[in-house]
Amino acid sequence: MLRYIHARALGDFPKLQEGMFRDRADQFKTRLNWDVEVDANGQERDAYDALNPLYVLWQNRDGGHGGSMRLLPTTGSTMVADHFAHLLRGRIIEDRAIWECTRFCLSRQAEPRVAAALMLAGGEVMRHFGITHYVGVFDARMERIYRAIGSEPEIIGSEGTGLDRISVGLWSFTEEARQRVARRAGISPELSQLWVRRSLGAKAQDELLVT
Repeated sequence: MLRYIHARALGDFPKLQEGMFRDRADQFKTRLNWDVEVDANGQERDAYDALNPLYVLWQNRDGGHGGSMRLLPTTGSTMVADHFAHLLRGRIIEDRAIWECTRFCLSRQAEPRVAAALMLAGGEVMRHFGITHYVGVFDARMERIYRAIGSEPEIIGSEGTGLDRISVGLWSFTEEARQRVARRAGISPELSQLWVRRSLGAKAQDELLVT
């Protein structure tokens, strides 16, 4: 199932929390060899995890982590602004209706549908908070995954070629895309909405610290 959890409440789900940070270390450090920090417990965290982001997580039937991503509004500190602004060639993305998506992570044992489920969840967050777009940085490997899911971004800046290509993209989420991704994930729109309401409720906007 999909869960939507703000960082301040993540400790209420210890198995899910530990699994996410361990899987992030496995994906980004072990498999992709990114320059990320892994602590003595084998978990990967960075400064943006301290900003009370909203995590979207796929929880396996045993309560463990299947996949996740991290969302923050662009009105505060973001990876795009802090580390990849050069890809935008002077363009500034700072808008309450645009959030940043980072740390898209899948466990090694993730079901094939988890990537699509996370994309669907991202769209549900957009609907819930009145967001128009996500911005995110991705490599060439992810372009293939986005195409397979049916949720390709508009590329607004990039550098490098081939497998070394790094891009910044903007995602929108139409109703057509929502239905398409829901089918790929094998999740009915009705069930998806139920999971959102259970996690976020009516006061979701009060839970996010907008800086």
